[in-house]
Amino acid sequence: MHGRRLATTDKIIVLTSPDSGEPLERLQDWAAEKGIDVAVVELGEEIGDAYEPGRATLGVTLGGDGTFLEGIKLFTPLGIPQLGVNAGSLAFLARVELEELEAALDEVVRGRATVDSRQKLHVDAPGVDATGINDVMLQHVPPENPFDRKITRLDVFVDGEYVGQYEGTGLAISTPTGSTGVALSAGGPVHMPGDNHTLQITPLQTHSMGVRPMVVSADADIKVVSREQASLLVDGGRAHKILSGGDVIDITGSEERAHVVRTSYDDQFMTAITEKLSWGIRDDPDGPRDLLDDEFPEEELSTVERARDVATEAAQSAGEPLRELHGRVEDVTVKTDKSDIVTEADHQANKIITTIIENEFPDHTIFSEEAETVEGDSEYKWVIDPVDGTGNFAHGNPQYSISIGLLEGGEPVMGVVYVPETDEMFHAVKGGDAYKGEKKIQTSDRSALDESMLLSGWDPDGEFLTHFYQETRGVRALGSAALSLCYLANGSAEGIWEYGTYPWDVAAGVVIARAAGATITDRHGEEYSVEFDSDERKELLGSNGEAHANILEHLQKNEELMR
Repeated sequence: MHGRRLATTDKIIVLTSPDSGEPLERLQDWAAEKGIDVAVVELGEEIGDAYEPGRATLGVTLGGDGTFLEGIKLFTPLGIPQLGVNAGSLAFLARVELEELEAALDEVVRGRATVDSRQKLHVDAPGVDATGINDVMLQHVPPENPFDRKITRLDVFVDGEYVGQYEGTGLAISTPTGSTGVALSAGGPVHMPGDNHTLQITPLQTHSMGVRPMVVSADADIKVVSREQASLLVDGGRAHKILSGGDVIDITGSEERAHVVRTSYDDQFMTAITEKLSWGIRDDPDGPRDLLDDEFPEEELSTVERARDVATEAAQSAGEPLRELHGRVEDVTVKTDKSDIVTEADHQANKIITTIIENEFPDHTIFSEEAETVEGDSEYKWVIDPVDGTGNFAHGNPQYSISIGLLEGGEPVMGVVYVPETDEMFHAVKGGDAYKGEKKIQTSDRSALDESMLLSGWDPDGEFLTHFYQETRGVRALGSAALSLCYLANGSAEGIWEYGTYPWDVAAGVVIARAAGATITDRHGEEYSVEFDSDERKELLGSNGEAHANILEHLQKNEELMR
């Protein structure tokens, strides 16, 4: 989940531990000022009606790490991102201190926080079907007779390959989040937990000097066979079972991942563990950071460059619900009319994008195809199409895009086009280079029609296709004008024809295409301009520049196309 998406939060569900009354009151007062609803769930209760599907919801835990872990169980299955506030004592997971509560929440709803994807694990054993975020411990069961055997033998397989037999007091199979617990005390490595999708196997008090901790992929299938009785605990006993000899325990990374919200007010991971474990390697934690800041001074961005960064983050955030809703369009189990899903897609994407822009640029005008214009008093105007290619979207076709452009004094100066289904991000600022992700892109250099691939947008009578198909290497219709302009910029086509465009269709794509070397005109060869003073659609002819004269000449020979 992208942190910018949190800017649309309109409900908070708070999981409270005992004695968290004072911070809860502070949170409720803060939320009331922001117009955000709050529901309270006490530790041990079910979430029940507190969760309302479809609402932008943030989960907050008030307590220590135990409360945080209970929050993971509560919020993760519902896809709710979780912020941990430390109202306990020793906490590695809940890292916002009480004095920073309101400031951290402010950062979250401004879309300035980040969201870590945390790996969970799944355990399947006789009598146990559970998930955890920390670890699975398999340990010997103390014998009734103190003189009997006090160790256990565990055979371990990874993806069908026999690893070996562990003889000792047991094993800890942990996620990166759980690496600082039992696994660390047994000599296992510390993992930076954010967006780290692995599992590790750590022997506990092994009787072999050659046995070492091992890290495996989260997708690995770990099987453990106990030779004798063993105790199985998930996340410190949140699931517990005494296993018999010969039982098989299946452990793998869970497809369900936790979303942990991090703010600048959180204790950093290394700070948290060094202070709370009394490590001596960072007695002067600010010194090295100061040196790093001196070596890499923060670059001051112009308004347009900063707008480009905000737009890319907004597009990525809006892409998340679009992917989710797009997957429902062709789902035969969906009873809702497809048009309702498309409407919801437009609404959610637009709300995310406009909220993020309003937070960062409160004096800018924001025009969106899907909402009323937000009037600002600066010379900057945002032009947004939250779903360009709604017809494709409605039919389960992946060729739709998010288009975000910025005009300065009426002139397009920044463009971002994002393709959610392929995770392609096209962007440019006027006067700079065009990019696909971090890679510079440019138009092709073909000039002859018989070597050119063309893209057609709205072609109501099919005449463009008729007159150009045989003359070229083909004419393709993508169904998204913004995406067509980006493919032109990327060298994937030599020309593009749109019978009629609206400003929100092309404001972003025109900037990207021109930055890559494209020529964009109308049907007469005059420079194309983005205009808002007319409700009429406007034709657009784009090319790589080299082929423009040939395409324009052939187009003008067939004036019936231009009715």
